[in-house]
Amino acid sequence: MPDQGARPKKGVEGEAQATRRNPTGRGKCGTKRHLLTDGAGVPLAVVISGANRHDMKKLVELLDASLVEHEPDSTPEKHLCLDRGYDYQACREQAQEHGYTAHIPPKATPELPLPAPDGPQRHPPRHGVVEVSHAWFNRFRRLLIRWDKLAANYLGFVQLAASLIIYRKIRQARILYRLALSPTSERREY
Repeated sequence: MPDQGARPKKGVEGEAQATRRNPTGRGKCGTKRHLLTDGAGVPLAVVISGANRHDMKKLVELLDASLVEHEPDSTPEKHLCLDRGYDYQACREQAQEHGYTAHIPPKATPELPLPAPDGPQRHPPRHGVVEVSHAWFNRFRRLLIRWDKLAANYLGFVQLAASLIIYRKIRQARILYRLALSPTSERREY
C-alpha cells in the first residue's frame, strides 16, 4: 500500500507530531494552523497542533511565536481580535500579559443570549482577516494536504509559505508606492 502521508498517533506521539483525529473530517488524521496576523491578513506568527486541539490551549504559544518585536514606548496600543472560542478569563489575561487589548465577543448563555445581528452590543465580525490569510496558505499545494510525517518538516514549509506571503505583500506595496509617486506621464507597467 502506498504511503498515505502523516498517520494519526495516539497520546504523546500524536501531540509531538501535531497530528490528531479531526472532529470534522470523519476522524481522519489532521493538523491545525494557528495564525496571528496584522490588520491586512499578513502572517506575523504561526503555530501548528493536532486537529482536535482547542484554540485557547495554543494562545500563549502563538503570542510567544510572534517574530515582530515591539518597543513599548514607540508603538501604539496593540489590539487582539479573537473569536468566541477564546472567551475565557485565562485568554484575556494572557493577551494582557503580552501587551494586547483583547476584543473577544461573549459566548451565548441561557441568561445572556447573543444580540441580534444588527444590535449595538454585537461585536463586528473580524475573523475574515485570518480566513483570507488561511486561503493564502492553502494556495501552496504542499500545505493544503499534509504529506510530511514530522511536525518540524511541515512547520518549516508553513514558515516558508509565510515568508513568501510577506515578501509578496511587501513587493506589492512597494510597486503601488512607486506608482503613486511617479508622474502620470512616466508610469510604466510592472
